[in-house]
Amino acid sequence: MADTQLDGRRVLVLVTNYGVEQDELLVPLKKLRDQGADVTVAAQSTDAVQTLVGDKDPGETVRPDTTIDEVDPGAYDLLLVPGGTLNVDTLRLDEKAVRAAASFAGSGRPIAAICHGPWLLVEADVLRDKTLTSYPSLKTDIRNAGAKEWVDEPAKRCTAAGYPLITSRTPKDLDDFVGAIDEVLSAS
Repeated sequence: MADTQLDGRRVLVLVTNYGVEQDELLVPLKKLRDQGADVTVAAQSTDAVQTLVGDKDPGETVRPDTTIDEVDPGAYDLLLVPGGTLNVDTLRLDEKAVRAAASFAGSGRPIAAICHGPWLLVEADVLRDKTLTSYPSLKTDIRNAGAKEWVDEPAKRCTAAGYPLITSRTPKDLDDFVGAIDEVLSAS
């Protein structure tokens, strides 16, 4: 990650209370906060977020800062959507989360999604003409949502279609993913 300060930058993280991939939440959370960003974790309820490792083994719990219903997405500079199959499959059924993703794209603000995170963007219908990556099982969903291309890369930045999109495949790619987020936030 670059040695830039993110003081004054606000990041919104949307998650459910069960099933978010541990490192896809905790690693960006720590690194962005260490760079000075104000990061808010919004979950479906105020209960602790139970993370998972590899979609099956219990990981750490995280106390959310607020709920998806209470957060104002317009107050943030970047939306971060961590993966976890159960997390995002549930998140994409949450109308407020879907509207939040659509509002970021519609206003030209950046979105960062890793692993299964792009499922929320499929539901928000904001992938048209985008080139992105994800966990490989999402390729068909992404193409069917109108994306220009799915690529197998550690991290992909795409500025087409009116907003910056940063995507990544798996926890193994977190350094590239968080580095791209840092660059986008530092430039805006």
